[in-house]
Amino acid sequence: MIKAILFDFDGTLADTAPDLGYALNQLRIAHGLPILSMADIRPEASAGSRGLLKLGFNINPGDDGYELMRDEFLDIYMQNLCRKTVLFPGIQDLLHNLEIRNFPWGIVTNKPARFTHPLIKKFGLQQRVVCVVCGDETDNQKPHPEPLLVASKKMAVLPAECIYLGDDLRDVEASLAAGMQPVIAGYGYLGGGQPPETWGASQMIDHPQDLLSYI
Repeated sequence: MIKAILFDFDGTLADTAPDLGYALNQLRIAHGLPILSMADIRPEASAGSRGLLKLGFNINPGDDGYELMRDEFLDIYMQNLCRKTVLFPGIQDLLHNLEIRNFPWGIVTNKPARFTHPLIKKFGLQQRVVCVVCGDETDNQKPHPEPLLVASKKMAVLPAECIYLGDDLRDVEASLAAGMQPVIAGYGYLGGGQPPETWGASQMIDHPQDLLSYI
């Protein structure tokens, strides 16, 4: 029996791609490159700075100049964190329904805390969310199961009693490794290069409120 819901953040709860994309394009402009379209950026938005810098500059962790460029990107993003980011349509209604049914919910994200918590506060969720586990608060990030296991412990529910809703392959991999039930947010960014039908989740939803049928 499902007793709690955990959410990924970027591409699942919040549409952060416009501001992540803006930061990437500002960095490209600063380096004399043309801007990229949002159609190109959105699939990589859930991958954070690593995926976006790979897309924008073909640079990877460990490459010369990567850390400096990452810091430049994150500084620009911090200055533009709340320009156009919004909760996905239907998320507020879903959270309201969960709360009416006394289902605790939490957030597990690879996004660092300095970006996550201001956005949570912006949307008035800080008093409603039971736990938040950010990408720099555990030794391992998704697809490792540790962040999800930390969240289930904080919520005092067994992993098998949790649904984890996410929009990326690593979300499904982390959920399965943690012994949780993965559900794919089909309305999200769906990055990872492989069709989401091949990720290993038994369920995919097209709208946030569709999740209610699984609890």
